[in-house]
Amino acid sequence: MNPTGFKHKADYVLDFRETLTPLALLKMTQVLREMKTNQILEIIAYDPDTRTDLFKVLPPSSCELLDMEFNEKADCYRIQLKKIRHFWP
Repeated sequence: MNPTGFKHKADYVLDFRETLTPLALLKMTQVLREMKTNQILEIIAYDPDTRTDLFKVLPPSSCELLDMEFNEKADCYRIQLKKIRHFWP
């Protein structure tokens, strides 16, 4: 297990705690576009709706939700997604 408490080590980490949701979602899609299949993205955010918002902007079956936790001490959510297929030209 890695230091975050997740089973998987992230290839990319995006910290959206101080970012507005639309800008965070745009940045996430840019990073996912650059990622290779099977790489893992970890997202840190304050907004509890982040997980549902992520899947609203991602093409179906493009990513798999690996882990999600709420860190009470930091008052934030940590989400890990695995890119399972290439979805943008």
